Amino acid sequence: MALSTELARGTWTLDNSHSEIAFTVRHAGISKVRGQFKDATATLDLADDVTATKVQATIQTASFDSGDANRDGHVRGEDFFDVEKFPEISFVSNGLVANGDSYELQGDLTIKGVTRPVSLETEFNGVAVDPFGNTRAGVSAETTISRKDFGLTWNAVLEAGGVLVSDKVAINLELAFIAPAA
Repeated sequence: MALSTELARGTWTLDNSHSEIAFTVRHAGISKVRGQFKDATATLDLADDVTATKVQATIQTASFDSGDANRDGHVRGEDFFDVEKFPEISFVSNGLVANGDSYELQGDLTIKGVTRPVSLETEFNGVAVDPFGNTRAGVSAETTISRKDFGLTWNAVLEAGGVLVSDKVAINLELAFIAPAA
């Protein structure tokens, strides 16, 4: 679905309770572990020229949740996110390129103090007014990053060969934004 020219221009805010910032990583080379970050803020600054639209997001690393308390504690610790020293992950866009009914959102992702360019394949899912009168817009986005590029290098070698945690991490976003007040 193409981004509507009818959408209100201005700063839309993330509705965290109706959004999901999820990841998938291969474990031991044989299975996938999924999880999410549960605490994030973001703004979508919708410009008259859609390609000038900007996104800024901040994720609280301590909100990491994979459904396993032991793993979550390890990932929050110094071997991975080191949430005491690096409490946030951030994303700042620097370009939006239309590609038919989808978009490529380009920007800088910062994890553990390391900033790298990323590109998110993005789809606008539509707009709706909820029962409380809020105008909402839905967006899906995905990308794959190398965790090593961001200093997340901890691993363990497996007896049969290979490593415990894959380098590639798939990031999947399902986001709901609320329109600026009229």
